[in-house]
Amino acid sequence: MTDTDKILVLGGCRSGKSSHALQLAECMGRRRVFVATCVPHDDEMQARVARHRQERSDTWNTLEIPVDLADAITAHGPAADVMLVDCLTLWLSNLLMQTQDVKQVRRHIDGLAEAVKSAPCAVILVSNEVGAGIVPENRLARLYRDLAGWTNQAVAAACERVVWTVAGIPVTIKPPLPNDTP
Repeated sequence: MTDTDKILVLGGCRSGKSSHALQLAECMGRRRVFVATCVPHDDEMQARVARHRQERSDTWNTLEIPVDLADAITAHGPAADVMLVDCLTLWLSNLLMQTQDVKQVRRHIDGLAEAVKSAPCAVILVSNEVGAGIVPENRLARLYRDLAGWTNQAVAAACERVVWTVAGIPVTIKPPLPNDTP
């Protein structure tokens, strides 16, 4: 790993992706910034946020950034060794609460990918893979699924490494292993 690695950690719910991303980040310098995208609207989400906070050491500076991720990476990247963004699918949900204009959301996605590429520090991003399930029954859920797929593709293209996490096991899918054929 280098001090400017860009890594996307994907997986399903409870796959171990956040824990893996945290382990990676803990090895990437002392100036650590955790970018939380969750807006806890109920007691259950507040408890999840509290558990995630307890998993991090007190060496982390935490920012709560529900929407303006590109700006946060640009603003805080120069003073960080590593930024950990958890998670992109909650970020996308927050965006969809503001607008369902696909062009506007795609501009946010493109801006995020550009901010990740140009960040002067390491950036690790966590995201759910939501496209491997059934086709959702309603338009908004299908839009969310499609935008999550586009987000993951754009961010994966901006990252040197992509890790798929399944059952707590991280599997690097980018770059491919030398014997893998495209």
